[in-house]
Amino acid sequence: MAEIQNSNPTILNAADLPTRLRPAVPHKPGYGTGIFASALPSPANPADFLCTSPYESSDSDDDNLLEELIDEQEIYDLIGSVSDPEHPVSLGELAVVSLPDIKITPTLPKVPGSPLQTVTVLITPTITHCSLATVIGLGVRVRLEQSLPPRFRLDVRIKEGTHSTADEVNKQLADKERVAAALENGALMKVIAKMLETCK
Repeated sequence: MAEIQNSNPTILNAADLPTRLRPAVPHKPGYGTGIFASALPSPANPADFLCTSPYESSDSDDDNLLEELIDEQEIYDLIGSVSDPEHPVSLGELAVVSLPDIKITPTLPKVPGSPLQTVTVLITPTITHCSLATVIGLGVRVRLEQSLPPRFRLDVRIKEGTHSTADEVNKQLADKERVAAALENGALMKVIAKMLETCK
C-alpha cells in the first residue's frame, strides 16, 4: 500500500462511541442481495471472512422484514466498526462515520405504506485529499448491502466540504455500474475484505 497520507489522525475513544449492538445471529451462507451478492468469494466458513448480519433474509421471512424497524443507531453499529484501510482503528474511532451523518428516509414519500427506505451515510475523510475515500465508501456500501434487508436503498457519499474531489468520488459511489466494475477488481476486494474483518 502507498505511504500513509495522514500519519497522525485524531482517534476517538471506542468506549465513548454510541452503540446499541445486538447479540450476533448465526450467519447463513451467502452475502446478501443485489450487486454485492457475489462480489466477495465464499470461504469454507463465511463467518471467518465477513461480519455477521442480524438482518439475513430468505423468501419465507420477507413479511417479517417489513415490520422490523431499523434506525440510524443500528446503521452506525453496522459500519462504525469497519476498519480504516490505512490505520488499525475503526471508521467510528476516526469519526469518518458518525451517528449525526446517518439518515433513514422514505424512498417513496408520496406512496403511503411503502416499505422502501433510503439509508444516507455521509463520510468525512480524515484529510481533504485522501485518495482512499472511494475505497472507504465502497467498504461502507458493501457492509450495508450485505447486512440490510433488500427494502433499503443506499446513498453513501462524501460529506460536503470535507474532500477536495468529493463530487467525483460521489459520482463513482452513486453509479451502480462503476461500483460493480470496481468490485470485480481482486486487489480492491482484498482491501475491502480486510476492512470488514473488524466488524462487530
